[in-house]
Parts: sequence; structure tokens; C-alpha cells
Amino acid sequence: MGNGKVIGAVLRAPVAGRAWREFAYLLVGLPLSILYFSLAITGVSLGAGLLVTFLGVPVLAGVLAMCRGFGHLERARVRHLLGVDIAPPAPIRARKSGPIAAMGALLKSGSAWRHVLYSVVQLPWAVFGFCLALTFWACGWAFLLYPLWFWTLPAYTEEPGLVLFSFTLDSPGGIAFAFLFGLAVTLATPWVIRALTTVDRVLVAGLLGPSRLDHRVTELESDRGVVVDTAAADLRRIERDLHDGAQARLVALAMDLGLAKEKLAEDPRAAARMVDEAHGEVKIALQELRDLARGIHPAVLTDRGLDAALSSVATRCVVPVKVAVDLPAEQRPAEAIEGIAYFVVSELLQNVSKHAGAGARGASVDVWKSGERLLIQVCDDGRGGAGVAEGAGLAGLSERLDAVDGVLVVDSPADGGTVVTAELPWRGRG
Repeated sequence: MGNGKVIGAVLRAPVAGRAWREFAYLLVGLPLSILYFSLAITGVSLGAGLLVTFLGVPVLAGVLAMCRGFGHLERARVRHLLGVDIAPPAPIRARKSGPIAAMGALLKSGSAWRHVLYSVVQLPWAVFGFCLALTFWACGWAFLLYPLWFWTLPAYTEEPGLVLFSFTLDSPGGIAFAFLFGLAVTLATPWVIRALTTVDRVLVAGLLGPSRLDHRVTELESDRGVVVDTAAADLRRIERDLHDGAQARLVALAMDLGLAKEKLAEDPRAAARMVDEAHGEVKIALQELRDLARGIHPAVLTDRGLDAALSSVATRCVVPVKVAVDLPAEQRPAEAIEGIAYFVVSELLQNVSKHAGAGARGASVDVWKSGERLLIQVCDDGRGGAGVAEGAGLAGLSERLDAVDGVLVVDSPADGGTVVTAELPWRGRG
């Protein structure tokens, strides 16, 4: 942003809609925080005092539900006045139905107690923010407009002018000073108010938004959906490959053998040719079944690990591939992690083979362990411009890695060359 834009933003800030909305947020916050504080403290004190009887439990549960309602109001206020959309916490679910189970779920809810904490700690901050914002706003505009109203002091009071720091502002120089002082305070006020509301944003997000556990649960639910969808897609692919490949070939083979059996007596030579052709079809069907099994989980990966499995994958690429695997010999990652790593490299090398006609002359695969992470990097010198959002294959890889807390990073400049780095959790075998 240039200097002119910065100066323009500073000069417009006092009359901008954002500044007035944030100022209104701080003004409205004080009476609301007094209401929250009074009801929360009264309710919690009453409920705690009544815990010697059963009445304390429903009173506390009611206070928690009330404070969650306060949280809903505060999130709406932040959304409309501060322009920040904060997600609500996860709903409270009771394991059983009935009022007793619902009250128990409320009392055990960490998010509900955070709402109570917000209702308590918001009051002192609201008092501070209200007083500071109102003082800055009133003083700034009062001094800024002092040249327009200073004449009212000698006309309606006994004072010749406003007194500031033991100086009476009744001379032209004093009036000019008051104007400049008011201008400085007025220009600074929106930024002071923005700093105050930033703290409010943090309080609302930290105490009234979803917790880290809620975020994690949401991520796991999303990842579970990705895993289920991926598994279903893999099953459909296997079914399609079997139906269109080996199964169709075996059906044709059975028909050819049936015809050969019928011709065996009347035309042995023709039957022999048909059996010989059927033998060739059997070899092709077996190769297709081996390829299909290799695509599901290759035996070499189970028996000899990633080094041998990735070297085998590299031999099927249409361009030369250098494979370097630097993993501890005494331990291996979990089988699921090994399988995903193998799948990632296979898919990336298939992409290299597809783009070989676009200039790719070679590729490299590097695999190593860093801390508790398994790192994979596949590089090629072909056409660049690849991206996760643009290619369905890379998007699928990213989703599969994300489902196990992995990361996929693509560096593919338009002028050529692609570097794809995948990071997976190690999760060693138990």
C-alpha cells in the first residue's frame, strides 16, 4: 500500500462505517456484560448453595443453558458489528434421553462452563473498553469542533474558554491548538477502538467458539468420510477391473475351451490351435490378476518394504527414475502408512508417464524419515503448471493424505519442472 493510500485510510477512518460499528459494539457491550455478569454470578452462587439439596443441579444446569444463550447473542453481535463469523461450539449431546441425562450433559460440558467464564471476565474488560473508547471519542470530536462552539463558554458561563492543562483556550492560538489536538485524538480513536475490539474477538473466539477438541472431532469426521469414499471408490475400481478384464477374458476362455472340446474328435488340429490360443489367454488373464493384486497391495511391499516396492514401481515408468530410500533398517512404518506412501509414489510416477510427451525426460523419488514423519519427494523435469485444485489426481492424493494427518505440497512453476512433497505420520509398527 502506497503512502497516499495509507494517509487516505487514516483520514477516512474516523468517519468510516467500520469505526462506528466497532464503537457501537463497545458501547452496547457494557450494559450487556453487566446483565451477563449479574445473572451468571447470581445463578452459579444460588446453584452452588443449593447443591446440598437436589435443587442445585437443575439450577446450575439452567445457568449453563442461559450462558450458552448469551454466547449465541455475543457471536451474533460480533458477526454483525465486527464482521467476524465465529462458529458455535459443538452441540451438547446426552447419551440417554430424559431431563436428568440432559442436565448431566450440560454440567459436564466444557463449552458451557467457558460460556460462564466469559460472562464473568467480560465485565471488567467491557468497563475498561467502554470508558476508554467513550473518552477518546468524546474528547477527539469535542476538541476538533472547538472552533465552532468555544463562543458558548463566555456567552453562557463565566469561563472565557476551555481550560486544558491549566491553560485557557480563548486566544486564536489556543483555539488552533485545541483543533489540532482534537484532530490528532480523532484520527487515533478508530485505531484505539480497533485494538480494544481485537481483544473482544479473541475472547469470543476462545471462550464462545469451538474448542480444539471440537475442531479435531470435526476434522476426524471429515477424514472418516474421505476414507470411506476412497475405500468405496477403490472397491468399484477393483470390481470394474475384474468385470471388464480378467472375468471377461476367463468367460471367453471357457467358451473357447468348450468349442475346442467339441472339435477334438472331428478336427484335432483345429482343437489344438484353439487350446494353444486358450493357453495364451490364460497367461494374459494371470498377468491382469497379478497387476490388479499389485495395485491393491503388492507382495514385495509386505515382504521387502518401501525400498524394493518403489524400485519396482520406478521400472514401470516410461522415463528413467532414480530412487533413494533412506529409512531405518531396524524399523518400518505402519502397514497403512507404507501402503499410502506406495500409492502416492505410484500415482505421481503415472502422472510423469502421462506427461512424458510434454518434455519429461527423467524423474527422482526420495524417501526419508524426519522425526516422527515420513517424507516423500517426487521430482520431474517435465511441463509445469500442476496444482492440487486443478488436477483430480492430485486432489485425490491430497484428500487421502489429509485423512491420515498427512500433507501434500506441490511446487510446479509454469516454466517447467514439478516437485511434489508428501508428508505422512510415521506410526511405527507395534
